Amino acid sequence: MQVVATAGHVDHGKSTLVRALTGMEPDRLAEERRRGLTIELGYAWTTLPSGERLAFVDVPGHERFLGTMLAGVGPVPAVMFVVAADEGWMPQSQEHLVALEALGVRHGLLAVTRADLADAAPVVDEAGARLAAAGLTGVEALTVSGHTGQGLGALRQALDRLVSRLPAPDPEAPVRLWIDRVFSVRGSGTVVTGTLPAGRVTVGDELALGGGLARVRALECLKEPVTSVTGVARVAVNLRGGAPERGRALFTPGAWTMTDLADVRLSPVGGTGEESVLPGRLTAHIGSAAVVCAVRPLGDGLVRLRLAGPLPLHVGDVLLLRDPGRATGQGVGGDGAEVRVLAGASVLDVRPPALRRRGAARLRAAELAGAGQAGTGRAGTVPGAGELLRTHRLLRGADLLAMGCVPEGAPVCGDWYADPAHWSWLGERLAETVARHAAGRPLEPGMPVEAARNALGLPDRRLDAALVRPPLAVTGGRIVSGPPPGLPEPVARAVSRLRAELSARPFLAPEAGRLAELGLGPRELAAAVRAGMLLRIAEGIVLLPGADTAAARLLARLPQPFTVSQARQALDTSRRVAVPLLEHLDRGGLTERLDGVNRRCPVTATR
Repeated sequence: MQVVATAGHVDHGKSTLVRALTGMEPDRLAEERRRGLTIELGYAWTTLPSGERLAFVDVPGHERFLGTMLAGVGPVPAVMFVVAADEGWMPQSQEHLVALEALGVRHGLLAVTRADLADAAPVVDEAGARLAAAGLTGVEALTVSGHTGQGLGALRQALDRLVSRLPAPDPEAPVRLWIDRVFSVRGSGTVVTGTLPAGRVTVGDELALGGGLARVRALECLKEPVTSVTGVARVAVNLRGGAPERGRALFTPGAWTMTDLADVRLSPVGGTGEESVLPGRLTAHIGSAAVVCAVRPLGDGLVRLRLAGPLPLHVGDVLLLRDPGRATGQGVGGDGAEVRVLAGASVLDVRPPALRRRGAARLRAAELAGAGQAGTGRAGTVPGAGELLRTHRLLRGADLLAMGCVPEGAPVCGDWYADPAHWSWLGERLAETVARHAAGRPLEPGMPVEAARNALGLPDRRLDAALVRPPLAVTGGRIVSGPPPGLPEPVARAVSRLRAELSARPFLAPEAGRLAELGLGPRELAAAVRAGMLLRIAEGIVLLPGADTAAARLLARLPQPFTVSQARQALDTSRRVAVPLLEHLDRGGLTERLDGVNRRCPVTATR
């Protein structure tokens, strides 16, 4: 099926025409029928000659209900623009057209009603020219009468041709259903309705709603129960959970960015070809949502919007900016009619960086000036993943999808994608950072990975490892560059003196006092061990390299098994050294502990 919205001035016959085409009453409120005035959104549907089912969203034409009109038009792909032959182009005709232009609606047809009351030809010419100027090119124009039935057959055929030209929605697209009605049904609970532009909703799905989740209990499409529905469609959803309100959206969890901040590009509307100076506070419309926002100019037709509440947005979405209190016709081309719709706003970034420094707004405008060359949205070109990465530098693939962009190329690590130039710069900076760390801390075995991550401001420590390239390497949780550096001269001299002392009595490790006299603290000893000049047996116990295997050979000559006391005497050392040395030999398989007293040397360990 497809969905088309009506548009046009109040009392120009929109509801009458929908009623004549469908046989259904779109005005659902008794007050609407009594006054002959559409106040709320109305819905009706029919089957076209081709067999295609078409639903109409009938919108109010009165200026007081422009916000309701926008809620109906926002999610639909096409419009049936209605102008009365006996009245011609009117102020709300212009305002509705400006709204369609701002929203980027480019598909539709023109229905000139009341053709039985006046010559429709002048109205067809004028209205057709205005629609073409607003971007609705190639629109068919038909003259009809909802009262007499004149032209209704041709209108049905034209509607068939219109829907056949509409782009096919993606059934696998993420769901975002803007809620335009909320009501309760006895025995079922809360029901919401909306226009599903793309994607698929199935009974049992969990959809995000506000800050929580709501489960789909049941679905109806055009009053018929269904288990699954794909866009484009009018759908009623029976929900369990959540707090649904008109203006909120049901959407696929994780597939949209909930944000109250967006950088946007303005589009002139009303045929002026110029951008008006916007007030500091406006109302932003998208779908059925209407949110007050603060406007911060960046420059060159680019502004930052701070929304009063978060909305689920994608890059490429189109917001309509409206001044509800506007009282002049400034910025409106042609007849100078009052128009409160000021601009369309194409979303360029849903996670814009903070503007903290002086001149940051101007730099941000320059950064965004070339955005929008990678993809095409409802309002024209929109940024792609590459452009977003040039701004954000590092993003997860899930973040890119939530922003509305498919990741390009291969990730640099896990689900992380990087701007190529920034990734190259990070690799260079990592090498410089590790080199500085080694120069300032020559006794350390390299730079801790976490310290490198903090120095580079990386959001995930796995990115450090992904950046490591020869001669850098990761070992023991540290990043090292090339072979271990030599010991500083004072440390090398102290180690040489210690090695000379150990040569005389190789198993009598010096005590802490002697190590301090030599100037060998824990860091110096660790560096000597890494350099292969000493062997650490235990904390504060160091011997010459190879002393452990030499000790095992001596112990193998003892009668087996032997005790700690016998080992101490054979090695000519103290109990302070003998106990940790034997434990070290146990761990290496050079000795084997039999019980609480005795050990032996395995034959294979001393061959």
